[in-house]
Amino acid sequence: MTQTQLYLISPLDVGGDFPRRLERALAAGARRHGDLVTAFQFRVKNLDQHEAARLAEPLQAICAAHDVAFIVNDSMALAKRLKADGVHLGQEDGSPKEAREALGREAQIGVTCHASRHLAMEAGEAGADYVAFGAFFPSATKDKGPDAERPLPELLAWWTQLFEIPCVAIGGITPHNCTPLVEAGADFLAVSHAVWGGDEVAAIEAFAEVMRG
Repeated sequence: MTQTQLYLISPLDVGGDFPRRLERALAAGARRHGDLVTAFQFRVKNLDQHEAARLAEPLQAICAAHDVAFIVNDSMALAKRLKADGVHLGQEDGSPKEAREALGREAQIGVTCHASRHLAMEAGEAGADYVAFGAFFPSATKDKGPDAERPLPELLAWWTQLFEIPCVAIGGITPHNCTPLVEAGADFLAVSHAVWGGDEVAAIEAFAEVMRG
């Protein structure tokens, strides 16, 4: 079984000192274990494409320097403009097939599948490079409200036993609650507030302690 890796998701505010914080987080991941952090998702809302591209530029350069994939959330158009490493699609953001045509064969295309085995299988058949399940825990980033179905770690175990496409666990994940997801076989843990809500270096080191021992 492959070791679980971290997939960082940006806060909505990526201006100010955020580039420095991203550099610190990626450097901490490399220092602890070179492959701990393998992807970073650029997630901003309600910005025009020009402003989003301006904010993305320094972050994309930092990711490239650390050999971390730079993934754009939701927008195929922005991903194409930035020549990003890939795009992450919600269920309303278009199909993996469309993204492949827009971004090319090498692009990493991920799809949000919530708690649905059916949506995940559909995404895989449509050419997704990874599927994302969640929210596993209450989350400001990925929750759909109190009535949203919350997946169990068993969903990750089922997926990894049957399919080769990697799976991402997302939603309220912290160093304190991630062990069942790691043990179930999650290829990636997608985390945001657990890292950016405090000291990013301490958070990365805490995740490394749980995930690598």
